[in-house]
Amino acid sequence: MTSQHNLYFIVTRTPEYHRHVSPGRICYISEAKHRSLTRKSAPAKLPVYLWGSSESWDREIEAGSLEELSAEEAELLQALPDDPERLKWFRGREALQAARGLAVGTAVTVLQGKEWLRGIVRFIGRTPTSPYAAPPPGWFFGIELQGEDRGKGDTDGICQNKTLFPCAKDCGIFAPFTQVRPVVPSSLSPSSPKHSQTGAVAPGDRVTYFFHDKWQHGMVLHVKEEDAEPCVRISTDTNDEVDVPLHTVAPESKGTETPPVEKDTADLSLSSVVEVSLAKGTSYGIIRWIGTLLGCLETMAGLELDEPDGVSDGTFKSERLFHCAPRKALFVKLRSCRPDSRFQSTSAHCSGKMLEADASGQNNTGGDSEHSTGRLGTVPPISTEQVNHILIGRMKGIQGHYNSCYMDAALFSLFSCSSVLDAMLFKPTEPQDSPIQSTLLNDIVNPLRTKGFVEGRHIMKLRQQLQNHGYSKSFTTEEKDPEEFLTVIMQHILALDPLLKLSLGGKVQESYCYQIFLDQNHSLVLPTVQQLLEHSLHNAGLKLAEVPPCFILQMPRFGKKFKMFDRIIPSLELDVTNLLSEGPQQCMLCGDLAQAECTDCFKDPIFSQTGFKIFCQKCLSQVHAHPQRRSHQPVPLDIPKGYLSHGITHTLIRDKLELFAVLCIETSHYVSFIKHGPNSQDWIFFDSMADRQGEKDGFNIPEVHACPEVGTYLEMSPMELANQVPRDMKGVAKRLFCDAYMYLYQSPNMCLYR
Repeated sequence: MTSQHNLYFIVTRTPEYHRHVSPGRICYISEAKHRSLTRKSAPAKLPVYLWGSSESWDREIEAGSLEELSAEEAELLQALPDDPERLKWFRGREALQAARGLAVGTAVTVLQGKEWLRGIVRFIGRTPTSPYAAPPPGWFFGIELQGEDRGKGDTDGICQNKTLFPCAKDCGIFAPFTQVRPVVPSSLSPSSPKHSQTGAVAPGDRVTYFFHDKWQHGMVLHVKEEDAEPCVRISTDTNDEVDVPLHTVAPESKGTETPPVEKDTADLSLSSVVEVSLAKGTSYGIIRWIGTLLGCLETMAGLELDEPDGVSDGTFKSERLFHCAPRKALFVKLRSCRPDSRFQSTSAHCSGKMLEADASGQNNTGGDSEHSTGRLGTVPPISTEQVNHILIGRMKGIQGHYNSCYMDAALFSLFSCSSVLDAMLFKPTEPQDSPIQSTLLNDIVNPLRTKGFVEGRHIMKLRQQLQNHGYSKSFTTEEKDPEEFLTVIMQHILALDPLLKLSLGGKVQESYCYQIFLDQNHSLVLPTVQQLLEHSLHNAGLKLAEVPPCFILQMPRFGKKFKMFDRIIPSLELDVTNLLSEGPQQCMLCGDLAQAECTDCFKDPIFSQTGFKIFCQKCLSQVHAHPQRRSHQPVPLDIPKGYLSHGITHTLIRDKLELFAVLCIETSHYVSFIKHGPNSQDWIFFDSMADRQGEKDGFNIPEVHACPEVGTYLEMSPMELANQVPRDMKGVAKRLFCDAYMYLYQSPNMCLYR
């Protein structure tokens, strides 16, 4: 969530005009916008976004109600359960400042129940539940309990099936900063003569140590206690790992430090995806830094590992060399790194694996997998006639890797068979953003459209570039939501004009996605997307200021896990004619020029649940002659000049958007459905991780297959659909009707290649 390009604030008192925003709420504004607002004088109000809000517009809050936070303070406070608690601990800043000084390896005491227990910090960051929480949690501390307090915890370091730090059963605790206090362990204090002679050692230090009756050399991985005896884990110069007592370790004599070398070294360079052999086996990661370290003349590489098997968060001897999550950084000799074999599909070894995984011969991408056609410039989307030849099969689509399904499904949905957002592939960009645009066009979209396959390493490259821009420190590791990724790409990177303009009381609000919200008293049971959109806009008092070229709709949910409806019926078309704030509209009863809208009639059971209730003057009078509707308060429509005198014909062209993709989520895994043609059977289903070849050193197998059964169900009446048992639905149709997360609609007039 936090970004180095944002400024963060905490609300310290109830705002005058947004009284629903409670003190203690965390909010933010981009640095660039803040700089422009404060260039001449301090503004009375700041337009800030509320952290964790599903609404995509800002709120103007008085500057006097805000106090600035660092990004780190914002993450620490966000871990607390509610706003009053955050405000309380913000005002008593001693604990907050102390928490900022904690690092992996720090000895602490942690509150468990009513007892303070001894432990060591092994993890700092968000837990794996963060993609689904609303609002998302901040940073927690993972503590490994020590000594006589071992066994008094409640975790083994595993959260949501992910190992955040290894420890024995019930020897770990996850806690917010309010329950953690730093201490100085007596066994490591300067008063202890046994250890004072060695000097301080820290992860990343080059050291000399006595082992097997001789002095050897290596690098400190971490310092720990074992049976109440301080010991040091060292990565040896022979690529092994050993544990030795602290008193047998001494820092190497300091040499002259040389600056980092930020250029290619042999076949490996910054952002290369690599593997390295450690004592525990093969580890995988990305090169984030290349250079020489203090006390080591050989060229070293700083890796961000896939798993928390490292030693720091990118720091070496307290110097920041790159940014990553705690325990994900490892510094090794560059010559010890090899290209990641999982993505070397041109090598004989990996090619053999892929051929075995696709013995049917469908793994033909029409050439080498390096996408020799990846720089063609303009490549139109895949047409209905080309789908079977280019897209259908195993090892087709976008290859998933390490929590990338949200990005795989979003990119496949937007670019495989649609050109509605192709403008962002070619629009002029800032120099610092052009590499991301180039990766998107040349390494992902063009190969997808020409060969039907994109290797996972290209998606990882895009994730690395986004992370390096500072919008999130976890783009390469954590699962995110499609709307977060799309907003970063469209708004922050490529500066695409907002897709959606909403009118509220004459004021226009801009956004890229629209989250559907419903009131608790809605009467919908088996709704269509059209009905959900209309009810949401009605409840919020919103209208469309103009027809959007691309309409991205998020379905109503309680958080990310819980669906509001068991099933939603896809609307193949969205009729937005009556949802516009301006323009001629037809009376819902007779078809003549409509002159008024009645919001009170919207939920009247005598009318259909679909459509805003707009009337000509004659029908308005007749409808509201009924005693039950005399209290209604219709409002006049904004009719363009000239229409009242000329009337309207029954051939008014209606504004409609067509469905082209649906993203679905089930148990935190995103997949997508694509409507690629005009016929009811023209549907395909994509899963970037449909199968897997091998274990840790293997690779995911993406798959695209036709799903004509979807069209069969869409041709049914609502009554027939209501009688369908989801588990008995054919093929993958159940996932479309039951697990829809995001619908993508396009204007037929806005597609680039039509």
